[in-house]
Amino acid sequence: MIRAENWAPSNGVALEPNAERSVKSQSGCIALLAGPGAGKTETLAQRADFLLSTGTCSYPKRILAISFKRDASENLKARVATRCGHQLAARLDSHTFHGFAKRLIDIFRTHLQGLDALNDDYSVGTNRVPGTQITYNDMLPLANKILSGCDVALNAIRETYTDVFLDEFQDCTEEQYSLLLNVFRGTSARIIAVGDTKQMIMEWAGAVDGNFLNFCRDFHAISLSLYQNFRSQDRIRRVQNSMVKEMDPHAAVPDAQISGVDGMVAYSVFESDDDEAVSLAETISQWQRDGIPLSEIAILCNTQPHLYAFKIMRELDKRNLAYKNEQEGKDLSSEPVLGLIVDFILLLICDSEPDAWERFHEVIGFDLMCDEENIRAREWSHFILEQTLQVRATTEFAVFWTAVELLLTRMGVEGVRAMSDDYENTQNFKSILSKVKADVASCFVKPLSLAGSLRSLRRADAVRILTIHKCKGLEFHSVIVQGVETETFFGSQNAADCAYFVAISRAKERLVLTTTKLREKLQGANPYWRENRSTHERYLSYVYPEIGGHC
Repeated sequence: MIRAENWAPSNGVALEPNAERSVKSQSGCIALLAGPGAGKTETLAQRADFLLSTGTCSYPKRILAISFKRDASENLKARVATRCGHQLAARLDSHTFHGFAKRLIDIFRTHLQGLDALNDDYSVGTNRVPGTQITYNDMLPLANKILSGCDVALNAIRETYTDVFLDEFQDCTEEQYSLLLNVFRGTSARIIAVGDTKQMIMEWAGAVDGNFLNFCRDFHAISLSLYQNFRSQDRIRRVQNSMVKEMDPHAAVPDAQISGVDGMVAYSVFESDDDEAVSLAETISQWQRDGIPLSEIAILCNTQPHLYAFKIMRELDKRNLAYKNEQEGKDLSSEPVLGLIVDFILLLICDSEPDAWERFHEVIGFDLMCDEENIRAREWSHFILEQTLQVRATTEFAVFWTAVELLLTRMGVEGVRAMSDDYENTQNFKSILSKVKADVASCFVKPLSLAGSLRSLRRADAVRILTIHKCKGLEFHSVIVQGVETETFFGSQNAADCAYFVAISRAKERLVLTTTKLREKLQGANPYWRENRSTHERYLSYVYPEIGGHC
């Protein structure tokens, strides 16, 4: 145990004063406003390290972390494990709001009565079916009903968690906030709400205006701000800062603090979206040849990527460049269980798969390569070796899947559920696993090598094509913001400004923006689609002074 006064940030991280104050606070609640790249997630990870390492969150008490996207939730969990080790990090429960609500329903389901009563094998689907199925939108209301009517549930949560982390709090809806109020208002829980009002791009989902003001009032929280952007290179930071000067002048930093010449900013205007697609595909191909992983490249569309990026995807196909259109239904490549199974099989068939080893270790929670003294680690190593001997002499899918089933059995129900909130429901997990099994089986009949087919299935290295809404919380080496046009950034100016600001703040080293004079109206486009396009001069005015540079 480390004395609180002797604690220092792990991994040599340097915290700015307000971040250090937030991390080391031992009482009260904090509203922490921070710009993109200011280290919000790192601040939360360091706070978890402080709370757990110093015993400020004393055993067996736990930390509850709530994020708005599963990616962000899993990222925080992994980062905390890196900062303070897996043993202490096991006392951090990281969920989305809906994941937390569903966990409450699963544990205290029997307290739901009447039309809300649920069987133990209930599922989550598109329609409400009394007793057997709820919808995604039912989760929060049902959780609130449990907390309002069941003192056992309320006290159990309050006794479990001394500390609460709320990430991207600016996007909290009224319904989500009511859950927070029901559980923690009037208690001694230390709550830190982190976010950036300039990134509030979920107005359509009911995000509350003035969330941080409400939080400060209801929880007597102090307000602190972080301003430094540690993600982007200086040229890109100046683009962002020029916009901050208009949106929130007091949050802008002096240009002298970001006077470097690193990074690259580019803008291209095209005659048509056909020209745009060819040029971007060729550019991405060149970036790959230059050594940039495809997974570090993102194409951001403010809306409808299936239309805006359709021609780009067609050109990427022609060049055999992998991509993921994240608007297309439920992409199995993002399922943790598929990644686990693919990595497991790669370990069985390949002599050297360091990336697969590392990812597999993160899920299992033991250092299979180094921790020779750990009994359970040795048991896992023996299991891998045993299964390797079983499968190396065959290419029969059934033999491999038997090994996979043994893996899942060895992990146990809790180990499987820990991978994703979506796996809490047994029937839901079985449905996902069935689809994963079919996809993995297809790799055994493809003309490519089995390892190559599996890696393609996992698509760990693929260009990400996604809406600005979905990119929040993510970052990439190179970002293409497609269609910086008045016809693309429509609606309320505040919402459009927030979306554009989020887009330009995702890039670490290269930011590319495009416009085109003609954007073809494809099948499926709504009646308001305009083929003739005009550049969004105000948004581009932030970019013009910084065009150029290098990576």
